[in-house]
Amino acid sequence: MHNLSVNLNGLILKNPITVASGTYGFGREYADYMDLNQLGAISVKGITLEPREGNGGIRIVETPMGMLNSVGLQNPGVHAFIKNEIPFLRQFDLKIIANINGNTIEEYCEMAEILSGEDVDSIELNISCPNVKNGGVAFGTDPNVVKEVVRRVRKSTTKHLIVKLSPNVTDIKPIAKIAEDEGADCISLINTVSGMGIDIHKRKMILERGVGGLSGPAIKPIAIKLVHDVYKTVKIPILGMGGIISGEDAIEFMLAGATAVAIGTGNFTDPKLPEKVLKGMYQYLETYKFENAHALVGNI
Repeated sequence: MHNLSVNLNGLILKNPITVASGTYGFGREYADYMDLNQLGAISVKGITLEPREGNGGIRIVETPMGMLNSVGLQNPGVHAFIKNEIPFLRQFDLKIIANINGNTIEEYCEMAEILSGEDVDSIELNISCPNVKNGGVAFGTDPNVVKEVVRRVRKSTTKHLIVKLSPNVTDIKPIAKIAEDEGADCISLINTVSGMGIDIHKRKMILERGVGGLSGPAIKPIAIKLVHDVYKTVKIPILGMGGIISGEDAIEFMLAGATAVAIGTGNFTDPKLPEKVLKGMYQYLETYKFENAHALVGNI
């Protein structure tokens, strides 16, 4: 048997296959379709300090090779997550990554402090959220704000810290370097790409809020390029994602520089996809005589 375990700078996964936040709920939604023990980790649905109902109206639009979403972080809040979801997930042999979101740096820090005392293995800091104190501009698009939010959250928790970067920037490399310098243990990328859909018959935008996040196979080439850019820029490991629907896709991300991968939108069309991706990875290692998954990282 090949050794598929990987080390994300202290977060050790039994295999490199994880599922992306917002595409797998809290695991319950898929447990009847797939053995969750086969996952290396689950990044749970994005959680906020207080419960959120999410956006109204149409929130999902199918696109060629993907989808647009504007769900709006619908979730039960961090305390309900701790009470109801962590005990459920602890039934399985996987790592729990808590994806946190906030409107202010103070909210991020408060959630990080709360989760420091709870049974999660890592915190994923989603800095694609709008900063209400900065006119609604996403935290992750301003290098100075990235510096402050990562530094302050790092001081607020002793947990393993993953910083999730947005692709909606001119140059991702300096932002990744800032995240590393301010204490990130790992970087995850990419988040969704900004997009829009228009109903030509009604002559109006389809999503209630107009703009949404594009995900799925259509964004894979963008994600591969940005993963490779960041791999050449930082020394900490990368959790890569963006359009993975096969074992070959996962291998491509790892060759670009990712130490582990996350399956996202593909879960909606095939709830058994992580199993298939894992099988494809085993087959690749066998075919090309790799003894372990780490040997693939950046191997181009």
